[in-house]
Amino acid sequence: MLYRLLRLIRKELQVILGDKKTRIMLVMPVLLQTLVFSFAATLEVRNATLAIFNQDGGAASADLQQRLSRTPSFSKLLPVRSEQEARSVMDNQEALVLLRIPADFSRRLAERQTAPLQIVIDGRRSNSAQIAMGYVSQVIQAYTLERGVHPSSHLLSRNIYNPNLDSKWHVLPSLVALITTIGCLTVTALSVAREREEGTFDQLLVSPLTPAYIMAGKAVPGILVALVQGGIIVSMAIFGFGIPFSGSLPLLLAGLTCYGLALAGVGLFISSISSTQQQAFLGVFAFMAPAVNLSGYVAPIENMPRFFQVLAYMNPLTYCINIVKGVFLKGYGFGDALPDLWPLLLIAFGTLSLALYMFRRHIA
Repeated sequence: MLYRLLRLIRKELQVILGDKKTRIMLVMPVLLQTLVFSFAATLEVRNATLAIFNQDGGAASADLQQRLSRTPSFSKLLPVRSEQEARSVMDNQEALVLLRIPADFSRRLAERQTAPLQIVIDGRRSNSAQIAMGYVSQVIQAYTLERGVHPSSHLLSRNIYNPNLDSKWHVLPSLVALITTIGCLTVTALSVAREREEGTFDQLLVSPLTPAYIMAGKAVPGILVALVQGGIIVSMAIFGFGIPFSGSLPLLLAGLTCYGLALAGVGLFISSISSTQQQAFLGVFAFMAPAVNLSGYVAPIENMPRFFQVLAYMNPLTYCINIVKGVFLKGYGFGDALPDLWPLLLIAFGTLSLALYMFRRHIA
């Protein structure tokens, strides 16, 4: 029976890898998405426009403007000369942040007094605007401290695990989980649907293999594809982008394998209820969108309503992202990853059992 199972796995791999276009589709999207997410999907703010409404005109305000112009986050400083113009600039999204310098700014600094400033941000682009406001605040704080104006309290921040707040350190480890999700789901979801379309499903059913063995033969290739794609992204992250890898490689492989098992169950469930490959594709995308949104990658799970938090903790992508980021940035060992590994195995057991039930039901 094991020999027949291996033959089925070999047959599936030959179907997947036998076509040149299929091989390209399994590798090229991984490389392209890694590059696109690394450079385009960044959380940093660069080349933004900063509007300055300078009502002071003194030397101190001019010096502050020069410092802000040298900040790489702002490629353009837009001078504003009136309240009406300031409102128009923000309403028309001509600037991400507006800095208002009052008329007594230079005088107050000369007298070693606290000089209040106003920062207005565009709430329609809240995430980028908040980050840009932080950059402006850092420049202002450093400048006022040099001029001898000391605040009543000073907060010293230290960022652990990502000391330079480099967005690539956040994006690329998460990308290992996101892209392997697409590869593994697609391969497993199309497997049974392809057999139905090609008319070979009945031949598979009359073979000596039981439904459980048939499902195992369909699941293993998808898991192998996930491991290969994950390995490509990990290699690019470490050697191409210099992301630190401080944890255990066997743990990463174990985590991706457990995640692949959970995804294989989802993919085979989709495949077992799909009559065509087109339906299977739609099922994959129907799963992907909520899975990514509920994984904690886009927004913290703690900020979600209670009902969606429950769904998030039933989502295998949530635990895979935790494991991959923990291995990369936190130096995870097996003991550290155990709170995420056992839910993955539990989810894998549930999805594979459901897929086997649906598979048996549709052949009965």
